[in-house]
Amino acid sequence: MSKRILRITHTKSDRKDRASALLRERGYELETIRPIDGERLPEARTAGYAAVLVYGGPQSINDADELEYIAEEIAWTRDWVEAGGRFLGLCLGGQMLAKAFGAEISRHPEGLHEIGYVEVMPLNEACSFLPTPMHVYHWHNEGFDVPPGGERLAAGPVFPNQAFRLSRRAYGLQFHPEVTPEIFESWFEEVGDISDRPGAHHPDRQRRDAERHHVPLGDWFGRFLDDWLDD
Repeated sequence: MSKRILRITHTKSDRKDRASALLRERGYELETIRPIDGERLPEARTAGYAAVLVYGGPQSINDADELEYIAEEIAWTRDWVEAGGRFLGLCLGGQMLAKAFGAEISRHPEGLHEIGYVEVMPLNEACSFLPTPMHVYHWHNEGFDVPPGGERLAAGPVFPNQAFRLSRRAYGLQFHPEVTPEIFESWFEEVGDISDRPGAHHPDRQRRDAERHHVPLGDWFGRFLDDWLDD
């Protein structure tokens, strides 16, 4: 199997995220494409990557009519997954997978954001995806429906759909297991006072919660990646 993994990002800058670190530890070579900068995606059915990892970003999937690269990425995602490609979407990336296969993406009916560590619950005890409830990191104000043919894997109290899979190779997560405290500190600086966002946890609470939940979330994420990359 190829040891190359394609990362698709939606921000101008790159950060030292946990997903990249864990994949490099496992011997994978990472390549990055930024559609936001006009970089073109490869031919989906002949790209030859071991997997594709799609990150979050400030964009909305529902802006595809205005943002041509989002529309192109949605179509590319469907082609890649239908060809049997291994896919993991995080937050916006998970919404990308859902949209590519016919699901709706929408805001919370009460206008809430989900920012901070929130507990999610497993929905399939026979599936190794999430054996027990776990606090995971969030930063979003839209959520996905599960697409036709998808299996809902985890639920939460704010946005009900937290994870799904279309196959053993294609997963969409609404949360951010790749985010480190260093990353969310940089987000605090970029957005200013997040207390103006309904439902957001105060930065001090997020820092305290990270002391308890960051390491267990990373341990789970490493196990998940091993399972996802193992056929």
